[in-house]
Amino acid sequence: MSSDRPVNRRGFFREGLRELLKPLSQAVEPIEAFSRQFSELEKVNAKKVPLKILLRPPGALPEQKFLDACSRCGECVKVCPAQCIKIDATGGLGAGRPYIDAEAMPCVVCDGLVCMPACPTGALVPTLLNGIDMGLAVWNEKACLRTQGEQCTICVDQCPLGATAIDLHERKIRVIESGCIGCGVCQHYCPTEPRSIVVVNAERGMRNAE
Repeated sequence: MSSDRPVNRRGFFREGLRELLKPLSQAVEPIEAFSRQFSELEKVNAKKVPLKILLRPPGALPEQKFLDACSRCGECVKVCPAQCIKIDATGGLGAGRPYIDAEAMPCVVCDGLVCMPACPTGALVPTLLNGIDMGLAVWNEKACLRTQGEQCTICVDQCPLGATAIDLHERKIRVIESGCIGCGVCQHYCPTEPRSIVVVNAERGMRNAE
């Protein structure tokens, strides 16, 4: 009579099935991990990160003419006292021509607006202050701290053109289209994230994904 213990057939087949399916399990694990990462990426993209809007320096010609006339010499960059004018040598931002990112540093509307007369090619045309059109500030009431009951007036207080361009009207921020030159100071100092007031320029359409 054999002294061996009885074979547990159910356990035997269970072990065999586990060994048989092990390669399949190992193949599925990376797929599941990728699926989880992809789901997280979708969540990030669903936030719809706003596009960065770039501005041209004051006195810039209409966009296509500006692109044609600008030699990328950088003279406007050199003389800008606020150092807000930049040139991306790679061409990735502003098509390689001078631009202003109000988030980083806005045009402060310096005395003499020195970038315009410094331009040797006429891409920037000397223009009177009230004739400058870099863009137009647009206020988002829903995002503004005032809508939440706070008495924030930073955009109004910081504007270099004052009540000519922006003021309070019936306790709301009012951008005066005929007076706003689109310098971006209001956007730069706005404390909300994303900004509740931003400068847009539909004619130029210079938008770059962040």
